[in-house]
Amino acid sequence: MIRTDDTRQPTQPTGPTMHFDFATLSPLDRYKLLSSTITPRPIAWVSTLGEHGRPNAAPFSFFNVFGEDPPVLGFSVNDRSPGDRKDTGRNVRRNGEFVVNLVPLQALDQMNITAAEFAPEVDELHQAGLTPAPSLAIETPRIAESPVSFECRLVQIVELGPARSLIIGEILLMHVRDDAVLDAEKRYIDNARLALVGRMHGNRYIDASTSFELPRVDAEVWKLRA
Repeated sequence: MIRTDDTRQPTQPTGPTMHFDFATLSPLDRYKLLSSTITPRPIAWVSTLGEHGRPNAAPFSFFNVFGEDPPVLGFSVNDRSPGDRKDTGRNVRRNGEFVVNLVPLQALDQMNITAAEFAPEVDELHQAGLTPAPSLAIETPRIAESPVSFECRLVQIVELGPARSLIIGEILLMHVRDDAVLDAEKRYIDNARLALVGRMHGNRYIDASTSFELPRVDAEVWKLRA
């Protein structure tokens, strides 16, 4: 990695690499390798409505944004077993909507509570001491403790295997906490003030306090380098 403020040379290979043939590995072994190397991962703290209108929340770290026209994001659900769907997946299939809330450092413990395998009739928001806040475009509430929330309408569910599916949603409306908006007209957001956390591997997480700036390389300027 070269930054504009230093003169270090690009890193060089340090030795042989070990290979893992995924065709020969169990799903658990693949998960361990993927989740410990594709890091940090943003966390989708997904709120949905249960069958009787009871709020539900659960975190998913196989998550990202995939486009702006249309604005879409997606997260992957790993069900308990084939045919035994998690509450989030069932609720999205039934209602066709959900909210993706991002996780701030201050709410990390509360997010962890909602990751527990509660029964479908349990209100995870209540168990974690969270506050449901009304959405504007859909019925599903967002999580008030989250500094950023995306109200989403289901676009597609891609079945990836016997117990994993990718849920893709169109972002209808975005909420950002007032003190993190630098300039609403120019759409400038103070990312550092959001204090978001990401998932590493196992039970390890990371926050954005160690972030740094790396300007993009201009191809024409690069050609003229000494």
